[in-house]
Amino acid sequence: MNEKSVIQTHGLTKYFGRKPAVYELNLEVPRGCVFAFLGRNGSGKTTTIRMLMGLVQPTRGAGTILGHDIRSLTPEIRARIGYLTEEHQLYSWMNVKECGEFQAKFHAKWNDKIYRGVVGHFGLKPTATVKDLSRGERAGLCLALTLAPQPELLMLDDPGLGLDPVARRALVESMIFLTRKSDRTIFFSSHHLSDVERVADYIAVFDRSVLRASCPLEKFQESVQQMRLRFPGAPPALPKIPGLLQAIRTENELRVTCVRANGETEKILRGLAPLEMEAVPLGLEDAFISYLGERGEKTFILSELEGQP
Repeated sequence: MNEKSVIQTHGLTKYFGRKPAVYELNLEVPRGCVFAFLGRNGSGKTTTIRMLMGLVQPTRGAGTILGHDIRSLTPEIRARIGYLTEEHQLYSWMNVKECGEFQAKFHAKWNDKIYRGVVGHFGLKPTATVKDLSRGERAGLCLALTLAPQPELLMLDDPGLGLDPVARRALVESMIFLTRKSDRTIFFSSHHLSDVERVADYIAVFDRSVLRASCPLEKFQESVQQMRLRFPGAPPALPKIPGLLQAIRTENELRVTCVRANGETEKILRGLAPLEMEAVPLGLEDAFISYLGERGEKTFILSELEGQP
Protein backbone atom coordinates (compact mmCIF):
# COMPACT_ATOMS: atom_id res chain seq x y z
CA MET A 1 0.00 0.00 0.00
CA ASN A 2 1.18 3.53 -0.80
CA GLU A 3 1.24 5.39 2.55
CA LYS A 4 0.90 8.71 0.72
CA SER A 5 -2.57 7.67 -0.51
CA VAL A 6 -5.71 7.85 1.63
CA ILE A 7 -7.83 5.85 -0.83
CA GLN A 8 -6.77 3.00 -3.10
CA THR A 9 -8.87 0.56 -5.11
CA HIS A 10 -7.91 -2.39 -7.29
CA GLY A 11 -10.48 -3.84 -9.68
CA LEU A 12 -13.32 -2.61 -7.48
CA THR A 13 -16.57 -3.80 -9.04
CA LYS A 14 -20.23 -3.75 -8.05
CA TYR A 15 -23.07 -5.43 -9.91
CA PHE A 16 -26.76 -4.91 -9.27
CA GLY A 17 -28.28 -7.91 -11.00
CA ARG A 18 -26.51 -8.25 -14.33
CA LYS A 19 -25.70 -4.57 -14.65
CA PRO A 20 -22.35 -3.22 -13.41
CA ALA A 21 -22.73 -0.01 -11.41
CA VAL A 22 -18.95 0.21 -10.99
CA TYR A 23 -16.57 -1.85 -13.13
CA GLU A 24 -12.90 -2.63 -12.48
CA LEU A 25 -12.14 0.64 -10.71
CA ASN A 26 -8.44 1.33 -10.07
CA LEU A 27 -8.17 4.59 -8.16
CA GLU A 28 -5.58 6.32 -5.99
CA VAL A 29 -6.24 9.48 -3.98
CA PRO A 30 -3.13 11.27 -2.61
CA ARG A 31 -3.12 12.51 0.96
CA GLY A 32 -3.67 16.23 1.49
CA CYS A 33 -5.45 16.98 -1.80
CA VAL A 34 -8.92 17.99 -2.95
CA PHE A 35 -10.07 15.22 -5.28
CA ALA A 36 -13.19 15.67 -7.43
CA PHE A 37 -15.13 12.63 -8.65
CA LEU A 38 -17.01 13.58 -11.83
CA GLY A 39 -19.50 11.90 -14.12
CA ARG A 40 -23.03 11.96 -15.46
CA ASN A 41 -26.03 10.86 -13.40
CA GLY A 42 -26.05 7.10 -13.02
CA SER A 43 -22.36 6.71 -13.83
CA GLY A 44 -21.59 5.02 -10.48
CA LYS A 45 -20.23 7.85 -8.32
CA THR A 46 -22.52 7.37 -5.32
CA THR A 47 -22.13 3.58 -5.42
CA THR A 48 -18.35 4.03 -5.38
CA ILE A 49 -18.48 6.38 -2.39
CA ARG A 50 -20.81 4.00 -0.52
CA MET A 51 -18.43 1.09 -1.17
CA LEU A 52 -15.48 3.15 0.06
CA MET A 53 -17.44 3.93 3.22
CA GLY A 54 -18.24 0.26 3.78
CA LEU A 55 -21.96 0.83 3.31
CA VAL A 56 -22.17 -1.32 0.16
CA GLN A 57 -20.17 -4.51 -0.25
CA PRO A 58 -18.30 -4.87 -3.57
CA THR A 59 -19.04 -7.79 -5.87
CA ARG A 60 -15.30 -8.23 -6.32
CA GLY A 61 -12.08 -6.27 -6.11
CA ALA A 62 -10.42 -4.56 -3.17
CA GLY A 63 -10.08 -1.14 -1.62
CA THR A 64 -8.54 0.65 1.34
CA ILE A 65 -9.40 3.92 3.03
CA LEU A 66 -6.94 5.46 5.51
CA GLY A 67 -4.97 2.22 5.11
CA HIS A 68 -7.82 -0.08 6.16
CA ASP A 69 -9.86 -2.59 4.17
CA ILE A 70 -13.20 -1.08 3.14
CA ARG A 71 -14.94 -4.40 3.87
CA SER A 72 -14.19 -4.20 7.60
CA LEU A 73 -14.03 -0.59 8.75
CA THR A 74 -14.07 -0.22 12.53
CA PRO A 75 -15.87 2.58 14.44
CA GLU A 76 -12.44 4.06 15.19
CA ILE A 77 -11.64 4.37 11.48
CA ARG A 78 -15.09 5.77 10.66
CA ALA A 79 -14.57 8.44 13.32
CA ARG A 80 -11.61 9.74 11.25
CA ILE A 81 -13.88 10.26 8.21
CA GLY A 82 -16.44 13.00 7.71
CA TYR A 83 -19.21 11.74 5.43
CA LEU A 84 -21.79 14.11 3.93
CA THR A 85 -24.53 12.79 1.67
CA GLU A 86 -26.70 14.71 -0.77
CA GLU A 87 -29.83 13.96 1.31
CA HIS A 88 -28.72 16.18 4.25
CA GLN A 89 -30.41 13.88 6.79
CA LEU A 90 -31.14 15.47 10.16
CA TYR A 91 -33.56 15.12 13.07
CA SER A 92 -36.32 17.54 12.10
CA TRP A 93 -37.43 18.29 15.67
CA MET A 94 -33.99 19.47 16.88
CA ASN A 95 -32.76 23.03 16.68
CA VAL A 96 -29.30 24.04 15.43
CA LYS A 97 -27.75 24.19 18.90
CA GLU A 98 -29.19 20.80 19.89
CA CYS A 99 -27.86 19.19 16.69
CA GLY A 100 -24.34 20.24 17.63
CA GLU A 101 -24.66 19.14 21.27
CA PHE A 102 -26.06 15.76 20.22
CA GLN A 103 -23.34 15.09 17.63
CA ALA A 104 -20.54 16.24 19.96
CA LYS A 105 -21.27 13.33 22.33
CA PHE A 106 -20.03 10.86 19.71
CA HIS A 107 -16.72 12.58 18.79
CA ALA A 108 -13.70 12.95 21.04
CA LYS A 109 -12.16 15.64 18.78
CA TRP A 110 -15.29 17.77 18.48
CA ASN A 111 -14.39 21.43 17.91
CA ASP A 112 -17.29 23.65 18.87
CA LYS A 113 -15.50 26.72 17.48
CA ILE A 114 -15.56 25.17 14.01
CA TYR A 115 -19.20 24.17 14.42
CA ARG A 116 -20.29 27.65 15.46
CA GLY A 117 -18.12 29.23 12.76
CA VAL A 118 -19.69 27.24 9.90
CA VAL A 119 -23.19 27.68 11.31
CA GLY A 120 -22.58 31.42 11.55
CA HIS A 121 -21.18 31.50 8.00
CA PHE A 122 -24.53 30.21 6.77
CA GLY A 123 -26.45 32.68 8.95
CA LEU A 124 -28.12 30.01 11.10
CA LYS A 125 -29.59 30.95 14.46
CA PRO A 126 -28.93 28.47 17.30
CA THR A 127 -32.66 28.33 18.07
CA ALA A 128 -33.75 27.64 14.47
CA THR A 129 -35.52 24.27 14.13
CA VAL A 130 -34.30 21.88 11.41
CA LYS A 131 -37.79 21.46 9.91
CA ASP A 132 -37.93 25.22 9.29
CA LEU A 133 -34.57 25.47 7.50
CA SER A 134 -34.21 25.90 3.75
CA ARG A 135 -32.29 23.31 1.72
CA GLY A 136 -29.23 25.55 1.66
CA GLU A 137 -29.39 26.09 5.42
CA ARG A 138 -29.73 22.35 6.00
CA ALA A 139 -26.65 21.80 3.81
CA GLY A 140 -24.73 24.35 5.90
CA LEU A 141 -25.78 22.66 9.13
CA CYS A 142 -24.75 19.25 7.79
CA LEU A 143 -21.38 20.65 6.72
CA ALA A 144 -20.86 22.08 10.22
CA LEU A 145 -21.69 18.68 11.74
CA THR A 146 -19.25 17.01 9.32
CA LEU A 147 -16.34 19.42 9.86
CA ALA A 148 -16.54 19.93 13.64
CA PRO A 149 -15.15 16.45 14.49
CA GLN A 150 -12.00 17.49 12.55
CA PRO A 151 -11.85 14.43 10.29
CA GLU A 152 -8.72 13.46 8.38
CA LEU A 153 -10.78 12.65 5.32
CA LEU A 154 -13.94 14.31 4.05
CA MET A 155 -16.22 12.25 1.80
CA LEU A 156 -18.80 14.58 0.24
CA ASP A 157 -21.41 13.11 -2.10
CA ASP A 158 -22.63 16.02 -4.25
CA PRO A 159 -22.99 18.39 -1.27
CA GLY A 160 -24.15 21.31 -3.44
CA LEU A 161 -27.05 19.44 -5.07
CA GLY A 162 -30.16 21.61 -5.29
CA LEU A 163 -28.57 24.64 -3.62
CA ASP A 164 -28.96 28.15 -4.96
CA PRO A 165 -25.73 29.91 -6.09
CA VAL A 166 -25.36 31.87 -2.84
CA ALA A 167 -25.67 28.80 -0.62
CA ARG A 168 -23.37 26.80 -2.89
CA ARG A 169 -20.72 29.53 -2.80
CA ALA A 170 -20.87 29.53 1.01
CA LEU A 171 -20.45 25.76 1.00
CA VAL A 172 -17.39 25.93 -1.29
CA GLU A 173 -15.83 28.76 0.73
CA SER A 174 -16.25 26.74 3.91
CA MET A 175 -14.55 23.77 2.28
CA ILE A 176 -11.62 25.93 1.16
CA PHE A 177 -11.17 27.74 4.47
CA LEU A 178 -11.45 24.79 6.81
CA THR A 179 -9.79 21.99 4.86
CA ARG A 180 -6.71 23.52 3.25
CA LYS A 181 -4.32 21.71 5.58
CA SER A 182 -1.55 19.40 4.44
CA ASP A 183 -2.89 16.47 6.47
CA ARG A 184 -6.53 16.73 5.42
CA THR A 185 -8.06 15.29 2.26
CA ILE A 186 -11.37 15.98 0.52
CA PHE A 187 -12.97 13.49 -1.84
CA PHE A 188 -16.16 14.89 -3.36
CA SER A 189 -18.53 14.38 -6.24
CA SER A 190 -20.22 17.31 -7.93
CA HIS A 191 -22.10 18.37 -11.04
CA HIS A 192 -21.03 22.00 -10.59
CA LEU A 193 -17.84 22.14 -12.62
CA SER A 194 -17.18 25.80 -11.83
CA ASP A 195 -16.91 24.80 -8.15
CA VAL A 196 -14.63 21.90 -9.05
CA GLU A 197 -12.39 24.21 -11.07
CA ARG A 198 -12.03 26.51 -8.07
CA VAL A 199 -11.07 23.94 -5.46
CA ALA A 200 -9.87 20.63 -6.97
CA ASP A 201 -6.26 19.49 -7.28
CA TYR A 202 -7.15 16.18 -8.95
CA ILE A 203 -10.14 14.88 -10.87
CA ALA A 204 -11.43 11.46 -11.83
CA VAL A 205 -13.87 11.17 -14.74
CA PHE A 206 -16.36 8.32 -14.47
CA ASP A 207 -18.59 7.30 -17.37
CA ARG A 208 -21.00 4.36 -17.68
CA SER A 209 -19.52 2.60 -14.63
CA VAL A 210 -15.93 2.88 -15.90
CA LEU A 211 -13.11 5.24 -14.88
CA ARG A 212 -12.04 7.14 -18.01
CA ALA A 213 -9.44 9.52 -16.58
CA SER A 214 -7.71 10.23 -13.26
CA CYS A 215 -5.08 12.96 -13.08
CA PRO A 216 -4.29 16.48 -11.85
CA LEU A 217 -6.92 19.00 -12.92
CA GLU A 218 -4.46 21.04 -14.99
CA LYS A 219 -3.24 17.97 -16.85
CA PHE A 220 -6.80 17.05 -17.85
CA GLN A 221 -7.51 20.56 -19.15
CA GLU A 222 -4.23 20.66 -21.05
CA SER A 223 -4.90 17.27 -22.68
CA VAL A 224 -8.22 18.41 -24.20
CA GLN A 225 -7.54 21.06 -26.85
CA GLN A 226 -9.70 22.87 -29.38
CA MET A 227 -8.58 24.40 -32.67
CA ARG A 228 -10.70 26.88 -34.64
CA LEU A 229 -10.19 26.86 -38.42
CA ARG A 230 -11.65 29.52 -40.75
CA PHE A 231 -12.12 29.02 -44.49
CA PRO A 232 -13.14 31.29 -47.41
CA GLY A 233 -16.21 29.12 -47.99
CA ALA A 234 -17.63 25.85 -46.71
CA PRO A 235 -15.04 23.85 -44.75
CA PRO A 236 -13.65 20.76 -46.52
CA ALA A 237 -14.37 17.19 -45.42
CA LEU A 238 -12.52 16.29 -42.24
CA PRO A 239 -9.91 13.52 -42.57
CA LYS A 240 -9.25 10.94 -39.88
CA ILE A 241 -7.66 12.67 -36.88
CA PRO A 242 -6.12 10.70 -33.98
CA GLY A 243 -7.75 11.57 -30.64
CA LEU A 244 -10.71 13.40 -32.22
CA LEU A 245 -13.44 14.12 -29.68
CA GLN A 246 -15.70 16.51 -31.57
CA ALA A 247 -15.75 18.54 -34.76
CA ILE A 248 -18.41 21.22 -35.17
CA ARG A 249 -19.01 22.64 -38.64
CA THR A 250 -20.57 26.01 -39.39
CA GLU A 251 -20.88 28.04 -42.61
CA ASN A 252 -17.15 28.77 -42.97
CA GLU A 253 -15.60 27.42 -39.80
CA LEU A 254 -14.52 24.16 -38.18
CA ARG A 255 -13.99 23.76 -34.44
CA VAL A 256 -12.02 20.61 -33.79
CA THR A 257 -11.55 19.27 -30.24
CA CYS A 258 -8.98 16.54 -29.63
CA VAL A 259 -7.46 14.74 -26.70
CA ARG A 260 -3.66 14.56 -26.53
CA ALA A 261 -3.17 16.53 -29.75
CA ASN A 262 0.40 16.68 -31.05
CA GLY A 263 2.44 17.88 -34.01
CA GLU A 264 0.82 15.31 -36.30
CA THR A 265 -2.63 16.67 -35.37
CA GLU A 266 -1.57 20.21 -36.30
CA LYS A 267 -0.03 18.98 -39.56
CA ILE A 268 -3.31 17.28 -40.59
CA LEU A 269 -5.34 20.38 -39.77
CA ARG A 270 -3.00 22.74 -41.63
CA GLY A 271 -3.28 20.40 -44.60
CA LEU A 272 -6.91 21.55 -44.91
CA ALA A 273 -5.52 24.97 -45.98
CA PRO A 274 -7.53 27.19 -43.61
CA LEU A 275 -7.27 30.98 -43.84
CA GLU A 276 -6.70 31.04 -40.09
CA MET A 277 -6.11 28.47 -37.37
CA GLU A 278 -6.02 29.29 -33.69
CA ALA A 279 -6.05 27.41 -30.40
CA VAL A 280 -9.11 28.08 -28.20
CA PRO A 281 -8.56 27.79 -24.41
CA LEU A 282 -11.10 25.49 -22.77
CA GLY A 283 -12.36 25.67 -19.21
CA LEU A 284 -13.06 22.51 -17.25
CA GLU A 285 -16.75 22.43 -18.20
CA ASP A 286 -16.07 22.60 -21.96
CA ALA A 287 -13.24 20.06 -21.70
CA PHE A 288 -15.38 17.69 -19.62
CA ILE A 289 -18.39 17.88 -21.94
CA SER A 290 -16.20 17.32 -24.99
CA TYR A 291 -14.52 14.36 -23.32
CA LEU A 292 -17.76 12.62 -22.33
CA GLY A 293 -20.02 13.81 -25.16
CA GLU A 294 -20.92 11.97 -28.33
CA ARG A 295 -17.80 11.76 -30.45
CA GLY A 296 -17.40 12.66 -34.10
CA GLU A 297 -18.49 15.49 -36.39
CA LYS A 298 -21.56 17.55 -35.51
CA THR A 299 -23.52 20.56 -36.61
CA PHE A 300 -25.50 22.95 -34.44
CA ILE A 301 -29.02 21.69 -33.68
CA LEU A 302 -30.75 24.67 -35.29
CA SER A 303 -28.68 24.38 -38.46
CA GLU A 304 -29.95 20.82 -38.85
CA LEU A 305 -33.53 22.16 -38.84
CA GLU A 306 -32.97 24.76 -41.52
CA GLY A 307 -34.95 24.05 -44.64
CA GLN A 308 -37.33 21.70 -42.83
CA PRO A 309 -41.06 22.51 -42.93
